[in-house]
Amino acid sequence: MASVDQYLVQRAEGLIILFTPPFDKTKLDPGYIKGYVPGVRENGGQYTHAALWTVIAFALLGDGDRAGELFALLNPINHASTRAGLHKYKVEPYVAVGDVYAVAPHTGRGGWTWYTGSAGWMYRAALEYILGFKLNGDLLRIDPCIPRAWREFEIKYRRNDTTYRIKVENPHSFCRGVASVTLDGTIQKDNVVLLDQDGSDHDVIIVMGEKPGARKREPEGSVESYSH
Repeated sequence: MASVDQYLVQRAEGLIILFTPPFDKTKLDPGYIKGYVPGVRENGGQYTHAALWTVIAFALLGDGDRAGELFALLNPINHASTRAGLHKYKVEPYVAVGDVYAVAPHTGRGGWTWYTGSAGWMYRAALEYILGFKLNGDLLRIDPCIPRAWREFEIKYRRNDTTYRIKVENPHSFCRGVASVTLDGTIQKDNVVLLDQDGSDHDVIIVMGEKPGARKREPEGSVESYSH
């Protein structure tokens, strides 16, 4: 992953490319991807599926700072945060894009938009791996991996006619780790919530940090200040 960050993440351009350099004038035959010009789609451009798997990989490694940074890099709305960015991106900034070009003079230009495969992975990367919302039948586990600067976030989950108001608190600036989970004021064993369908509203509080009895460690790195 260190090599991915060094060679494939292009922060200045807002890209995470598939590989480098792209295939061009070579006798090697990598298959159909050579049919694309260099830097487009699978031939060394940003293929958003794989870019989002990079976000997921950093989250699985516990690096919430990197996962959050790269998700923001891929978020299509951020490509249109400036007039220059909008004119470079040239496609709809409110839907997922399957690919982004990575070679001049079209670097940063969006390709195939309304791409449902990339949209699905973007949703899963955000909800399941950064916010940590893991649903398995009637069991819910919240295991976030977030930037240390995030002090809290909330999820409202409706299960038929039952609503769960989930609040995650991060008072000590952790990327990962759950110290406690409470459901309507009651501590939950194994940090798992057993979901009900009683038509009521329920409050779930997750506090990030070290589990009770675990060896204490200090949060790593510095904390950047920004609102969330």
